[in-house]
Amino acid sequence: MPAFSASTVRMQAPDDAVSLPVREPLDLDSWAMDAAGLRVGSDGNRQLIAALATELRGAAADSRERGPVTAMSYVPEPELGELARIELSALVADETYPTVTVELLLHYLTMPTDISFRPPEAELRTLPVGPAVRVRHAYVQDADRDGTGTIMETCAYGICPDEKWGLVLLTSWRALAHTDALCDLTDRVARTVTVTSSS
Repeated sequence: MPAFSASTVRMQAPDDAVSLPVREPLDLDSWAMDAAGLRVGSDGNRQLIAALATELRGAAADSRERGPVTAMSYVPEPELGELARIELSALVADETYPTVTVELLLHYLTMPTDISFRPPEAELRTLPVGPAVRVRHAYVQDADRDGTGTIMETCAYGICPDEKWGLVLLTSWRALAHTDALCDLTDRVARTVTVTSSS
């Protein structure tokens, strides 16, 4: 079993976040309708609830493909849908990388890709749970043949609570007008990450 499986990882969900069912088996359609109804309110507009349910179902299905430890859809204004996605994932040491370090997480999170919009910006941080690196990056998604596409921005924390495994907290969004606020939100969430060993 990977080392992190013997530990409990928690983070505090921000206000207006909807926890996504990324691991448990369930009917996503039913879950999404219930979750949308709770977020909008029982006396909310039926069309708004249905539209948000469709978006939440898609968000849950998308996050389930990556299998994070936990994931949330940040929905401060239900009528506008999901503003950002927040995911917390684990990276486990292996034969190639037997030790997880902040330097390794820095390399992993700043690696340029074919769809990078600009070079990543990284800085070292210290969180209550351990040393970390904070990386901002931007990507071009769904580009056409001219290279024009949608910009997706991310703010990530590579966290090193243990040398055998690490955590990646990733917030992603396309609403560029909210970049500063969403980076601040990621900073606040990162400070709430805790790890408790069950051994």
